[in-house]
Amino acid sequence: MKILSLRMLAAIHQAEHDREPTRVELAAIEAEMPLIQAEVELLDAQIALLDRLPSELDERQLRRARRRVLAARRALANKGAEENPEAAA
Repeated sequence: MKILSLRMLAAIHQAEHDREPTRVELAAIEAEMPLIQAEVELLDAQIALLDRLPSELDERQLRRARRRVLAARRALANKGAEENPEAAA
């Protein structure tokens, strides 16, 4: 077993974080983008209601944002199940 110096470990650690994402990682991000966008919209709706009482329109907007998140999660889970049927069983 070879013992690495702290300087060598720091260089290895830095090299791991300086690399560009792989095509597989970019494809995974792209596949999750609808969910990410839906979660951002939900967060925006929640932030808008932090300092005031929600009106009927606000509550409707919040419910719609929550449904979009759930729909995006369901679509992503179903897509994963279609691509890997063994994992779904």
